[in-house]
Parts: sequence; structure tokens; C-alpha cells
Amino acid sequence: MTRRTLAMAVHLFTATGAVFALLALHQAVEGQWSMMFLWLLVAFIVDGIDGPLARRFEVGRHAPQINGVLLDLIIDYLTYVFIPAYALFRSGLLPGWTGWLAVIAISYGSALYFADTRMKTKDNSFSGFPAAWNMVVLVLFALEPPFEATLAVVLLLVAAMFVPLKFIHPVRTARWRPLSLLVAALWTFFAIWAAWVDFHPARWAHWGLLASSLYLLLAGIVQQILHGPEG
Repeated sequence: MTRRTLAMAVHLFTATGAVFALLALHQAVEGQWSMMFLWLLVAFIVDGIDGPLARRFEVGRHAPQINGVLLDLIIDYLTYVFIPAYALFRSGLLPGWTGWLAVIAISYGSALYFADTRMKTKDNSFSGFPAAWNMVVLVLFALEPPFEATLAVVLLLVAAMFVPLKFIHPVRTARWRPLSLLVAALWTFFAIWAAWVDFHPARWAHWGLLASSLYLLLAGIVQQILHGPEG
């Protein structure tokens, strides 16, 4: 295979995320939350793989006619933001006006965040919460906290998108990368298990999902405290 063919294959692989987003949306409209999250998790896995492949095969150099960054952002907005926000609204986890407030804040704030040219730090982490609402909403579905706690978490994370707090990228942030990759893999396992059993996992899965989520949420802030904003 030529380098151009390999680079185009990576673009085509990335684009499958749009298909998985459509399948997830179909399940969401039907109220099949477990299947919706399983499709979102497939898209999440694709998103975790396509970046290293794109860098490995230099897609920007060998297949520049397709903007891989833009393609990735379009799919990420669907799978990370739009569909999870819709699920949070339709599921009843936030009743009445609280659901409207949450879905508007998530979709509006995330659109601005995705367009912010300052979203990445020098060490390839994120500046501000990276709008990973697919992960947040899945945890909320699994744990089912009181709606007051759910609303507080949503509003806190919306605000966190626009403050100079560091959040790791498990694949690209070099510091603690082996541990971060392990925790991300464990989170994916716990998330698949939770969705597979219709969000009634054993207690160990609840605790595993919560613990891995807290690490992914707080590791960058701890690094920032210990080593500075770019540490």
C-alpha cells in the first residue's frame, strides 16, 4: 500500500464515527439507552485509535485534501456532546426546567469550547474540561445520583470548560501516560459492562467506574498543582 492509500484509509476509519453516531442517535430516540451508549463507546474507541494512526501515517502530509482535525471535531461534537446531552434531557434524570437548563448549557458551551483555539496546552493536555459529556452522562446513568447532584455536576463542568484548569488526554499527555492509558482502558471496560447490563452492574463496577472517572477528571489538575500549567 502507498502512503497516500494508508493515510486515506485512516480518514475513512475516522469517518465511521459518524455512522456510529447515527446508530446511537437512533437508539436514543427509541429510548434504548444501553444500546445508545454501546454505540457511543464504539465511537469512543475509534476516536482513541484514529489519532495515533493519523500521526503514524502522516495524514496531513499524504492525504491533505481531507482535513482530519475538522472531521474529528465534527464527529466528536455529535458523539461527545449532542447525543449525550439529548439522552440526559430525554431520560428524566433532570426533570422539568433543570433538563432544559442542562441541555442548553451543554450544547451551547461545548460549541464554543470546540471552536476555542486555546483548548490544547503545550503538553497536549486540554485547557478546561474537554466537553467529554459522553463519559459524564454514562456515569450519571450508571450511578443515578439525586437530580440536584446531577445538575450541580453538569453546571460545574460547563463552567470548567472556560477556566484554565488542565485535563489530561490519556493518549497524548506524556506525564503519567502508562497509568492514564491503563485507567482509560479500565474506564472503557467498566462503561461497556454497565451499558451491557442495562446500567445495573455489580457494586464493583460502580466503584470502578467512579474511581476511574475521578482519575481522568482530576489527574491533570493534580499535575498542574505539582508541576505548573504545562507540567
